[in-house]
Amino acid sequence: MRKFVKTTLAIVTLVAGFAALAVVPARALVEIDINKGVVEPVPIAITDFLSGDAMGTEIAGVISADLRRSGLFAPIEKNAFIEKISNPDVTPRFEDWKVINAQAVVTGRVTQEPDGRLRVEFRVWDTFAGRQLAGEQLFANKDNWRRVAHIIADTIYEQFTGEKGYFDSRIVYVSESGPRDNRVKRLAIMDQDGARHEYLSDGRSIVLTPRFSPQRQEITYMSYESGNPQVYLLQLETGQRELVGNFPGMTFAPRFSPNGDKVIMSLLREDGNSNIYTMDLRTRNTARLTDTNAIDTSPSYSPDGSQVVFTSDRGGRAQIYVMGADGSNQRRISFGDGAYSTPVWSPRGDLIAFTKQSGGNFQIGVMRTDGSGERIISSGFLQEGPTWSPNGRVIMFFRQDAGAAGPKLYSIDLTGRNEQPVPTPTFGSDPAWSPLLK
Repeated sequence: MRKFVKTTLAIVTLVAGFAALAVVPARALVEIDINKGVVEPVPIAITDFLSGDAMGTEIAGVISADLRRSGLFAPIEKNAFIEKISNPDVTPRFEDWKVINAQAVVTGRVTQEPDGRLRVEFRVWDTFAGRQLAGEQLFANKDNWRRVAHIIADTIYEQFTGEKGYFDSRIVYVSESGPRDNRVKRLAIMDQDGARHEYLSDGRSIVLTPRFSPQRQEITYMSYESGNPQVYLLQLETGQRELVGNFPGMTFAPRFSPNGDKVIMSLLREDGNSNIYTMDLRTRNTARLTDTNAIDTSPSYSPDGSQVVFTSDRGGRAQIYVMGADGSNQRRISFGDGAYSTPVWSPRGDLIAFTKQSGGNFQIGVMRTDGSGERIISSGFLQEGPTWSPNGRVIMFFRQDAGAAGPKLYSIDLTGRNEQPVPTPTFGSDPAWSPLLK
């Protein structure tokens, strides 16, 4: 088991020269309405940050890639720049940037502190309003330069959309390699853009459905190392691992409660029925939430912890149900054709994502929490397992195309128009998106 070490990143806002942040933060003259069905990407110029080495160019490259992948920004090619930034503390020549239709300009500097840490300063300028939108300085260990870039991209995203970004986050997933009849499945973790990849398990046992704690550097997942699927907790900072109970049947689809104190899962009994249980991780006490002669599985809490969405075939075909967190008021909310599975509540609380099998295709879709407004955003030969970005605007899932040797990860925004492959060194399945890092 490899140890994933969380490193801290101090963030300090500059005072001198950053008057825009000394009062109410400025908003961009050109704002992005992300609630529209189609959004025209905002042209933005990300200049290389001044530095004594390649670090400034690399940071600018990550910022540009993050914003481009969101589908909301269109970074302008550097060979189109007219002004060469030689001092990021000086106001840019806005007319030069208007000529190339750059609606915003990002400038910055990277220096090294006496203690070896990086000091990264950046400014975001609104070219048409002729003013500074944001400016900060960040301190970090040199190994954390990518996190600095993601945090800057999140700041830019928020300035133009009014909502938190999602770039400073991580993905845990199942890495798959080897032939189909002898597939090796390992836990893996990486940044949301596929960088800083590392393995968390050695592949000697099959692992499935890893999920992040919303409060701690911890994941829960299933492992077949005992012969039956059982639920484990893994502390990412220490590598410490523990079994969550010793249940007589098989355990499936574990997820954390919003406060991280409970795990909710389904338990399969000898009679073939599966019901939903919770376990308090402090007391190890369990509570049964469903009691049917059916298969109830894939539970997911609402962000306030008051409700649970799950899948059940109690009506003859797998459909989506919602109940109170104590198991009360169980009610069906999906009524479309096909079979529904893997529902997961949006962190915004407004939507539920799901997998739907209909007409020989697998689809990723969303619906409101009462089941209305069902909308399919992606269809494919074999795809499932949606997971939400921390801001509830992007969904990641895995797909195996017809004839492909294995599955791959993809992301798509809620418009359904910005689907992107997520790079992994091997095949990948069962992704889970972390909250924003702290």
